[in-house]
Amino acid sequence: MPIELNHEYFMREALKEAKKAFDKGEVPVGVVIVHGGKVIARAFNQMEMLHDPTAHAEMIAITQAADYLKSQGDEKHRGSLEKASIYVTLEPCPMCAGALVMAHCENLIYGTKDLKAGACGSLYNIVQDDRLNHRLNVIEGVLADESKFLMQDFFKTLRKEKR
Repeated sequence: MPIELNHEYFMREALKEAKKAFDKGEVPVGVVIVHGGKVIARAFNQMEMLHDPTAHAEMIAITQAADYLKSQGDEKHRGSLEKASIYVTLEPCPMCAGALVMAHCENLIYGTKDLKAGACGSLYNIVQDDRLNHRLNVIEGVLADESKFLMQDFFKTLRKEKR
C-alpha cells in the first residue's frame, strides 16, 4: 500500500501529537497534514498554553502546512492545501471544519467522533455541505478506539484532579 494511503500510519503520527497535548494538560487532539506522501505539518492543541481559544491542533497545522507549501517556491501559493490530507484524532469542530473548507484541503481522516461539537458529520457536516465552494473527502473511524481512549483518560484524570 502506498504511504499516501496508509491511514493507520499517519493516524498514529497524529496520536503522538495528541499524547504531547495530554502530557501538557491540553485536551488531547493531535494532527498531521500530509502532502505528496510526506508529513508537512504536525500539531497538538495549545489553547491553555497560548491562552488562545483558536489554538486548536487543526488551526496550528493548517498554518504550518500553508507556510511549508509557500516555502517550496510557488510564488502564487495562496495558502491552499489542495491535494493535502489532514489526519486528526478527533472530529473537527465548526471553526476547524470551516478552515479546512476555506483552505481547500482534499481529504479529512479522523479518529473518533465528537458528539458534542463535531462538524464533519456528528452535529453538522460543514466539510461536505453542497452550499459551500469546496468539499472534502472524509474517512472516519481510523484508530477510533485509541483516540477515544486517550480522550476518556484525559477527562477521567481531570475529574480526579478537581476533587
